[in-house]
Amino acid sequence: MSINITRKDIVFQPDSSRVIARFMFSSEERARQLITMILNLSQEQQKQELSNVLRKYAKRHRNILRIFERHFHRLHHVLSSMDIDLKQLGTTAEMLIGSFFTMEYSIEAAAFFNPSIVEDPDQSRIGFGERRVILSFRATGEGHISSIVFRSAIIDRDNLITVEPPGRMLDSPAHVRNHVYKKKTFLAKLGEMQNLENAAYPVIEQKLTETFTYEELKRYVDETNRVIEMDEPSRIFLREMMWLASSHYEMDFSLDTDISERVIFPIADTEKRGIEDARFVKFMQGDNEPVYYATYTAYDGISILPKILMTKDFYHFKVLPIHGEIAQNKGMALFPRKINGKYAMLCRIDGVNNYIAFSDNISVWRQATMIQSPKFPWEFVQIGNCGSPLETEAGWLVLTHGVGPMREYVLGASLFELDNPEKEIGRLSQPLLIPNRKEREGYVPNVVYSCGALIHNESLIIPYAMSDYASTYVVVDLKDLLKELTQNAGLSV
Repeated sequence: MSINITRKDIVFQPDSSRVIARFMFSSEERARQLITMILNLSQEQQKQELSNVLRKYAKRHRNILRIFERHFHRLHHVLSSMDIDLKQLGTTAEMLIGSFFTMEYSIEAAAFFNPSIVEDPDQSRIGFGERRVILSFRATGEGHISSIVFRSAIIDRDNLITVEPPGRMLDSPAHVRNHVYKKKTFLAKLGEMQNLENAAYPVIEQKLTETFTYEELKRYVDETNRVIEMDEPSRIFLREMMWLASSHYEMDFSLDTDISERVIFPIADTEKRGIEDARFVKFMQGDNEPVYYATYTAYDGISILPKILMTKDFYHFKVLPIHGEIAQNKGMALFPRKINGKYAMLCRIDGVNNYIAFSDNISVWRQATMIQSPKFPWEFVQIGNCGSPLETEAGWLVLTHGVGPMREYVLGASLFELDNPEKEIGRLSQPLLIPNRKEREGYVPNVVYSCGALIHNESLIIPYAMSDYASTYVVVDLKDLLKELTQNAGLSV
């Protein structure tokens, strides 16, 4: 295989100093005990304790008092159960209580991996042959909870990536808004996830209005709990209802944040154990403004739920689950434009083979067709995609990962027809990238993996993870790669 491949020296390492302020809550009983102890302090003691907290932490977080206030408001139900009049509490007491229910969390302490790359919406103030890009990463901290983080960078004419220094004041979304649900589609998705033959379903089905909010659903569930004799199927069904409802939301980041300071940390119940492997893609809608999508996997500790993230500016994001019979596994990757009037998605519904699906609705996917199965020893265990397909004159270029002996993950590449991406034109018979001595040691040994690549200056720029710990990138000569993929098919590039 005569393909020019250049590994680059830059390494994206985990940085344990990058922290966010999370809400900390163990139980209502412990919360009541803690609040009582705080309020038993004199006003002077409360001021002194709050002053100590601000002295140590104010420089580590943007507007930490706003964080304390937000966390204090999340305790209203506890305060109400204690018959505490919120109007009688002073600002100092509120902020101090909020601080006791706040903890720092190092989002990158364990790993910084599985990157993707897209063109930045802002291409101003760059030089000839340069392109500003956004790199996304899966950051993992204590308890192996994953979040999505970003870096801004510029690729020059020589394919060298210069990363802008990351900001130090990491920030969670300033505003989070829940979704308004439609009864028909909500119950249809629920039917894909759970058996509807239980005592709770007919009761709550009658209660649901044609549209409803998360708070209204919670009230309906509470009411249903009181009027039926709960059995295990009903308990599971109602829990799954709340689980599904919590997975729709929108979020806004403050305009004074750098993109490296915006952290998409698990918010919904569906995500409480992590957000995994976002595959970002710049999606072109004809002559309209492009939209950036990312498919990712939400994990609650038991079940996974494929979801999709939408943004135009990387400040405002909308999140919703992916519906349909095939939305049951990891590794979905959206094509960057519609094909024959339909959205197209790569997926791996059986954990082994590669499939393609088409849909009129970006969040509903019903059927899929297998387009690849393991063919070579280095992909015998499984084959999957490494991000959204890239459009070239020769066809859709798809980076793949293959798993072979000793669970070694390698990168491969395939080519599919532009107008009929169900048809494979060619596939590399040898891996494009294999873990070298340096890359094979890490949290999960012998793994190279990517969630997306970019074509720049007739080269393929592939950021990739090294053994689920850190990340780097490689440059591949695009013409060499396409020639290798097409020569066996009798095509020329």
